[in-house]
Amino acid sequence: MIDIINLLPDNIANQIAAGEVIQRPASAVKELLENAVDAGATSIQLYITDAGKALIQVIDNGKGMSETDARMCFERHATSKIKNIEDLFHIRTMGFRGEALASIAAVAQIELKTRRPEDEIGTFIEIDNSIVRKQEACACAAGTNICMKNLFFSVPARRNFLKSNPAEMRHIIDEFIHVALPFPNIFFSLTSNEQQVFYLEAGNYKQRFLQLLGNQYNTKLVPVKETTDYLDINGFVGKPEAAKKTRGDQYFFVNNRFIKSAYLNHAVTSAFDALLPKDSYPVYTLYIDLDPSQVDINVHPTKQEIKFEDEKIVYAFVQAAIKHALAQFSISPSLDFSLNADIMQTEAVSQPFTQQKQETVTASELYKKFSQKNQAHFIEPTESTGLKNWKDFYESRLTNESVQLSVERPQIETSLYSNASQLPSVNCQLLNTYIVASAANNKFLLIHQQHAHERILFERYTANIQNRQVVTQHNLFPVTLELSPQDAALLHELLPDLLLLGYNIELFGKNNFIIQGVPADVLSGNEKHSAELLLEQYKHFSSELKFNQRQKLIHCLARQQAVKAGQSLTDKEMRILVEELFNCDMPSVAPNGNPVFVEFNDEQLLKMFGR
Repeated sequence: MIDIINLLPDNIANQIAAGEVIQRPASAVKELLENAVDAGATSIQLYITDAGKALIQVIDNGKGMSETDARMCFERHATSKIKNIEDLFHIRTMGFRGEALASIAAVAQIELKTRRPEDEIGTFIEIDNSIVRKQEACACAAGTNICMKNLFFSVPARRNFLKSNPAEMRHIIDEFIHVALPFPNIFFSLTSNEQQVFYLEAGNYKQRFLQLLGNQYNTKLVPVKETTDYLDINGFVGKPEAAKKTRGDQYFFVNNRFIKSAYLNHAVTSAFDALLPKDSYPVYTLYIDLDPSQVDINVHPTKQEIKFEDEKIVYAFVQAAIKHALAQFSISPSLDFSLNADIMQTEAVSQPFTQQKQETVTASELYKKFSQKNQAHFIEPTESTGLKNWKDFYESRLTNESVQLSVERPQIETSLYSNASQLPSVNCQLLNTYIVASAANNKFLLIHQQHAHERILFERYTANIQNRQVVTQHNLFPVTLELSPQDAALLHELLPDLLLLGYNIELFGKNNFIIQGVPADVLSGNEKHSAELLLEQYKHFSSELKFNQRQKLIHCLARQQAVKAGQSLTDKEMRILVEELFNCDMPSVAPNGNPVFVEFNDEQLLKMFGR
């Protein structure tokens, strides 16, 4: 019998391990930047070529490495941060497992120059596919300069799975932000293809927030600061007017490490209860500092998912800190149970409500009208009120608002239906959201108006693109769009498909664009908002839906332009909506997979009523 179990060669084992740590160029950027932070650097420069596929270079002025350490750092599980098992539960550094450089060396070509400040000469090392090709002394600045070239050159199949350059660049910018936000005392720069993307001078937390996420937040931030025996919370939340329609610009850091936590996000959103519409999301950057023994950061290879010793107490502290910050700045309503002294002196408060006064009040016509059910609207105007013409005023105002709504709401256009006799007939609208429609064979449909219109628009836009019938409404005055670097990279990637949808947008400077035209459905004056919302919706599009880039854009535009739940429709608009819906190829399912309508029959209704 021949033995079949063999030890893998080191370079293959390293490549397999690298798959967990280095998934794309952004993964390597994260590891190299975190190493520079751990080295105590006050200046960190990142250079990118070809979205990191050709080159990722990080230069820092940290403590550097000795010749021996420079060689050892590329060995698997070689680390200066862990001496014994107990150290795992007191981690304060960004990296600690000693896998990053070994993983990078397994899938790229590495050049390293490093020198400690106390040394006169530095060390140069060249590694190719985990094999050291050259090691020699060199002259270099104090700190570390590491170049990573030709990512996945030794694993071509992995390289083929990388996305387009703009898509990979967006991931790199995200990782850069995750490291730069919690360290405002460190200078950071990012240069891509010799074009400067970020140049972040050292400063305070607010300055770093505005440098990275945009000056539009300058007057829309509320500082958060709470110090307790268990944890400290610092950072900023956006005022309600800074809220977005998608979950953008939301950052949590625990001991300066970026984390993702739906649980803590719920704590923030619940603190904004009644301050934001249900379809809006707050902006925030929050830094939580607590004893490392109270958190386990070693539960995921990327260390972005962590586990708290006591999640409930962290949730409660975060929620309370946000509520306190909002109340301090008079943004959230706070109850004050102490009455003003002047109010306490008024007759209504100071004198008792006697039986005689009570009988006088309850006998009045005004009291009867308000106390009897459905009687308030029968109150008759009097000459003394000065409102005898209130009805004329109200009716004229209502007429004007109806006209305005018919102009501003997304229009539902008519279309021919091949078999109108079988079309469900509209009965009414419920809760300004659902359309009740009678159908054949003793059935009726409960139709969700937004889902229905999204399906109609999705198929219409798709057909228009295929038939090249998209209509662009050119702006009389071009609209300027200023974006953050990460959003600018995304928009640049989407421009060809946006043009097919009717958006004529041109690059105008590094992160600026000019909107020359928009789809004909977009209302005049709404061009900038439409483009920004489309970008936000695309960024946070559900990853569970397997759509390509163009389909995602079509879905986002359909969702943006569709009539919304809660919007009142006229009988004519409801009839047209139903006609359009049942002229679709897939009328029963919205583009996101949700049902458009629910069907009821006579038999089901009888069972519901116990018959």
